[in-house]
Amino acid sequence: MGKNQHVTKHPGGGWQVKGAGNEKATKVTETQKKAINVATNIAKHQKSEVIIHGKNGRIRDKDSYGNDPVPPKDKKY
Repeated sequence: MGKNQHVTKHPGGGWQVKGAGNEKATKVTETQKKAINVATNIAKHQKSEVIIHGKNGRIRDKDSYGNDPVPPKDKKY
């Protein structure tokens, strides 16, 4: 299983995708939606999670693309 991918505000503006524990951003985008798409593609390939943070830095959503032994209770999709 790969590193979880975090979508957060970039200090220089825009949104960034960072692997858990990484110092540098993997990708910086203009919008959060673009960053989520990038993070989702990486997470699907690495069988990991996408953790989406809001403007305030708090986690607002998560999606798992790994081998989850428990079926999701989340009915958003």
